[in-house]
Amino acid sequence: MNKFSYPHYPPDSGYMTDTIRQKYIQAAIANKVLPENAHRMALIISLTASNDITKPIQFWQLYSVLGQDRIVNIVHRFYERVYADEHWFSSVFSNIGEINRHTNSQAAMWIDVMGGGHAYHGGEYRVSFHHSHNAIQLLNDKGAQRWVKLMVETLNDPSIDMTNDPRVRPSLNTFLTYFLGKYAEQFDFINCSAFGDTNPTIKRRINFLNLSEDAIESLTESELKEELIAREIDIGEYFDKKALVNKALSL
Repeated sequence: MNKFSYPHYPPDSGYMTDTIRQKYIQAAIANKVLPENAHRMALIISLTASNDITKPIQFWQLYSVLGQDRIVNIVHRFYERVYADEHWFSSVFSNIGEINRHTNSQAAMWIDVMGGGHAYHGGEYRVSFHHSHNAIQLLNDKGAQRWVKLMVETLNDPSIDMTNDPRVRPSLNTFLTYFLGKYAEQFDFINCSAFGDTNPTIKRRINFLNLSEDAIESLTESELKEELIAREIDIGEYFDKKALVNKALSL
């Protein structure tokens, strides 16, 4: 098993970090991807990725793992594909400026959100202004599909350095899926997120010691099984909910 000692790069909040983290957590709680107390879980709200490989990396923790150079490289490699693409797509970007301008701006936004400090001055207002005034031609079904295609090709390139932490790619996918969904709703195009596996669901741990007997009995059979398994208890000998409840009460 890989051993980590994060942060490899000291993280800090940027112009967008705290706001985006709050909005994502609220949406993830609503979608049951994060537990209801996620706002109070240090493991989730921290800007430093967990050293426990079983715990997903939240995308605002990515800077602590990747650092600036890797993030800039991913973005630059993406724009190399953009500028080599068909004219209807690439011309929208080239009309704004040369490749380094786009790389620097996009990478700054990523770094800012991912916990790399104040890198993207103007925050969400600047993103919204750019989309509404510069990139509006591509904020439609056709443009979004091509953007996703080129980004997936970039992330799938084996020469891209994402470190040896297998949690990085799902975290990047989560980041991209969240923002594409946000823009799809804002600009009314089809959400064509197809980046790959995103972060797994984090389920709330149940502390039986803090629950009354009635509260434990009100838990579902599935919740009881999951919590007992998490405690490395063999549930094979508990054949019904009553037996599971009795085991929970005995802990």
